[in-house]
Amino acid sequence: IILPEWLKNCIENIPPGIGARCPRDTEALLVAAFDFAFQLHKEQYRKSGEPYITHPVAVADLLREIGASASVIAAGFLHDVVEDTDITPEELEDCFGSEVRYLVEGVTKLGGIHFNNRTEAQAENLRKMFLAMASDIRVVLVKLADRLHNMRTLSSMSKKKQLKISSETLFLYAPLAHRLGLYSIKTELEDLSLKFTKPEIYKAISLKLNETKIERNKFINKFSVPIRESLRNEKISFEIKGRPKSIFSIRNKMFEKGIKFDDIYDKFAIR
Repeated sequence: IILPEWLKNCIENIPPGIGARCPRDTEALLVAAFDFAFQLHKEQYRKSGEPYITHPVAVADLLREIGASASVIAAGFLHDVVEDTDITPEELEDCFGSEVRYLVEGVTKLGGIHFNNRTEAQAENLRKMFLAMASDIRVVLVKLADRLHNMRTLSSMSKKKQLKISSETLFLYAPLAHRLGLYSIKTELEDLSLKFTKPEIYKAISLKLNETKIERNKFINKFSVPIRESLRNEKISFEIKGRPKSIFSIRNKMFEKGIKFDDIYDKFAIR
């Protein structure tokens, strides 16, 4: 499997081994959690045929990207071991301490919440229930990272599963990410949900965005010049990013206003 560079560096500094109990050093904790998950999941495979360990590694990597603590990243590596292997919560605590056990058990409990058509009208209540069940917001972070990677790899699932999981994501997980200020995760969850619920619309908008990419980048660069000059003159430290609006938000504007792609003029954002 391909490991992220930060994990490779940790392993180089601290060779893996399950012998350690409740490691306190950050690198030691992350290597131990990865190795523990690797050993327990090594005979398991995803629907895509990939080794199952690729999923917890991806979840841990996403959590690191958003600045989660070492214990939360460790929970990302371990979030499926209680549900999908023979390990018990007590054994997990013996190896990693009560905090990691608490986070993993919280994610396992949240995994029991599923969305279906009958509860679509109660999406807001579901979101409240989800947050109420997660007495620690870190549990929700792990679950969001778990869902994002599952959405990124949803192509290997059946059409029925794709529709169910995408609908659940759109009504429950994307709004949760928005409330927590995780806008990049929220946007990607929405776009991926559209990809599987409305594939033709998603493909059409995606192609249009690619066709206008060069022109849009030229405009963004030109638009940014006076802003950069003003900020430099004021001796303000800054970073400017330009990006296209999300496919999901463009589709919503087209639908709500009954207009075509070419009639939308705010297809990009500058921050």
